[in-house]
Amino acid sequence: MNGLPLHPMLVHLPLALAALVPLVALAALIAHRFHHRSRSLFVAVFLLQTTLAAGAVAASRTGEAEEDRVEAVVADTVLEAHEEAAEAFVVAAWVAAAASLIPVFWFHRRRIATLGGLVSVIATVVVLGLGIRVGEAGAALVYRHGAANVYVESAGSPSLTGPAHDLSRVHD
Repeated sequence: MNGLPLHPMLVHLPLALAALVPLVALAALIAHRFHHRSRSLFVAVFLLQTTLAAGAVAASRTGEAEEDRVEAVVADTVLEAHEEAAEAFVVAAWVAAAASLIPVFWFHRRRIATLGGLVSVIATVVVLGLGIRVGEAGAALVYRHGAANVYVESAGSPSLTGPAHDLSRVHD
């Protein structure tokens, strides 16, 4: 795959879903609360949250695969901070997926479904917060600590750092 790491290509799906799922969970809860009794919204929350969690696992595994290579240019403490944030994100994503099943299975018990929907909304907001944290740690790896430098091709080879890509030469 043209020598580029798979990890940055995968991380965007779970992070984007982390921003979307709380909105869908809140919409499902509001719809349920106001007698629009459609279980399909709660099912959608579960499916989206499960997709998020599975994507987070895939992103985490590809990150681990790149760790040895990136360790050459980034301090262990910085890598560990990103890794710990990612682990918390994965665990919370699966917990939120499990929580989102409460209103699906207890849909006809109005109070339980409403409480389960509220728990689901809260859990997805926690996942969003952890997603922001892991994303910030990953961005710091790349933009502050030079993690992407291990993927820059050697001198004499075409790369995104050559004269053709020198932004200081761009004129208005």
